[in-house]
Amino acid sequence: MLIEDRLDDLRDGLDGRHAARWRRLREQCDWYRTQTPPTEHPSASITYFGPAAANLALAYRLTGDPGYRAGAARWISAAIGFPHWGKAHLPDHDLDAGWLLHGLSLAYTWLGDDFVLADELRAKLELQGARLYEFAVESEGSWWSSSYWQNHNWICYTGLAGAGYALGKSKWTERAKANFATVIDLLPADGSDMEGVVYWRYGVPWLATYLDLLQDQEGLDWWDRCKFLANTFSYRLQQCAPGFEENIDHGDCHDRRSGHSVALYYKLAAAYRIGEAQWLGDLVADRFFWREAYASGVKPGVMPEAYLELLWYDESVRPVSPSERSPLSAYFPDLGLVTARTGWDDEATMVSFKASPGGGHQAWETSHRLDTERGWDTLSAGHHHPDAGSFVLTSRGSFLAVDEGYSNRKRAGDHNLILVDGQGFADEDRYHVYKGVPYERQARMVDVLASDGVAHGTAEIAAMYPAELEITRLDRTLVFTPAGRVVLLDRCAARSPRDWTLLLHADWPLTLGEDIVMRSGSAQAWVRLHTPLTVETAVTEVEANPTSSTPSLRLTRTMHTLRATAERRTTAAMLTTIEPTSALRPEPPSARRLDLVRGFGIAFDGETVLLADDDGVIEGEGFLEKAKVVIHSATRRVSL
Repeated sequence: MLIEDRLDDLRDGLDGRHAARWRRLREQCDWYRTQTPPTEHPSASITYFGPAAANLALAYRLTGDPGYRAGAARWISAAIGFPHWGKAHLPDHDLDAGWLLHGLSLAYTWLGDDFVLADELRAKLELQGARLYEFAVESEGSWWSSSYWQNHNWICYTGLAGAGYALGKSKWTERAKANFATVIDLLPADGSDMEGVVYWRYGVPWLATYLDLLQDQEGLDWWDRCKFLANTFSYRLQQCAPGFEENIDHGDCHDRRSGHSVALYYKLAAAYRIGEAQWLGDLVADRFFWREAYASGVKPGVMPEAYLELLWYDESVRPVSPSERSPLSAYFPDLGLVTARTGWDDEATMVSFKASPGGGHQAWETSHRLDTERGWDTLSAGHHHPDAGSFVLTSRGSFLAVDEGYSNRKRAGDHNLILVDGQGFADEDRYHVYKGVPYERQARMVDVLASDGVAHGTAEIAAMYPAELEITRLDRTLVFTPAGRVVLLDRCAARSPRDWTLLLHADWPLTLGEDIVMRSGSAQAWVRLHTPLTVETAVTEVEANPTSSTPSLRLTRTMHTLRATAERRTTAAMLTTIEPTSALRPEPPSARRLDLVRGFGIAFDGETVLLADDDGVIEGEGFLEKAKVVIHSATRRVSL
């Protein structure tokens, strides 16, 4: 599988065009040599056994070195000896089984029939494959078997397909093919992923792995058919924080350094001729790889992907820096995600703003239709947070307005959002916050402008709050200017007086005074509230267990929170500005509210932002405009 018609080319290039990838592979195999596989199933995940076998087996197939074959035998023997694959969560029926089926099936084909454990390995693959297949059939409609938009589906079915191809089990491969035929047609064409960057990095390589297997084994080319994969690198690139090493952490993100997959970047570059993907893969491999390997909270992590980096690299793709042609602003409509940055340099300022139904529009619409028609439960959006209307802001290599990262009990109040009488979204404070909620409970992003480092969007989120609050309007408009300033306008209404509390979360304590100051590293931001509000600070604690395979594991996060409240009002219009600057040499804030006849206006030094009233009118002394927004700067005028 995957290498038969490429062996001569791969071998010939090990000391030439493939030298860097070969070095990675042999270093990874050296690491396996120094490890002792456990003889009893550990309490934690054993997913790493799969790629361990694949890496060592590929090194043997390329070189004929019996040491690599012996190394593979150590790891395979241990895996064969485990009565079940997986311990704490769904033994034999979930991620551990999927990972091991795939990796050990590749090893089975690459090591050959004369491998000392060939018969035992085949028998184990047949047993574990049958267990996973039977679970997929029996659980159809209730768990990963039909959860088309998330990583458990992709991993388990790819593992089943790999074993099916290795063993000639057409029943397994046909079921996997039918699943992925559905998956690739239902995934959003804009490439956005509701699970967030970290689970994008964990799950999406398996979509590419399956399409690679399908093309190799059946000659079916589904790469062009899969619009999601064709466009998903753009989503990932636009979720890179300036400097590229860290990621914007919407959704469940163990940390901000677990977002890269060199192997996947190379595969997307090869499949779709994306020079920027080749460039980012090279950048991560050269500069960020070891930081990611040791700081990442995602296991097995980047190190075991060595064999895929070698197999998926195509030297004919010319690397292209994003600064050459990638847009400074982007909009991904399925996830309602708007991003903008002042540049592609490391010191740039960037915002990422989002609002959509649970799982994104495509998953929300399709899952409700399928579940109604078939009595299924397909959405499985447990990694999607109650964060519609929230945003993340970074500048000068530091995070200013931050997201909570990973949580088991998800709450809107852990995001940069609005609380109403101290309450967040309906049915929150649980892991699957979108499970079982009515179809009508949807947020959406409207009036989007994303052009050349400028952004405007309005998140309509009133439907997300408990009905008893009787909210008739909660619209958040965010503007990002060419200089990297942020203007927020929150328009709120309810049938009876409410407290409307604006939240801003930061990594470090905020300073209250004439101006509110957020600081982080070399960056700071001046926050000005242009509406009379009651202001206080608080500490927000978030705790999570990111993996069911290790119940004792805990991640904790402390955020420092600004709480600004408009008290006991039926309507409120809260106008806020955030001006990033250097913490080392700060420039003074300049935001001031303009006195308009109709609409809302903010003037900065060198920039002006004008927002319309409900009739779409902006009126001031000497001017009248019909526009949602007008943004003036020294060199540009942008309107919508």
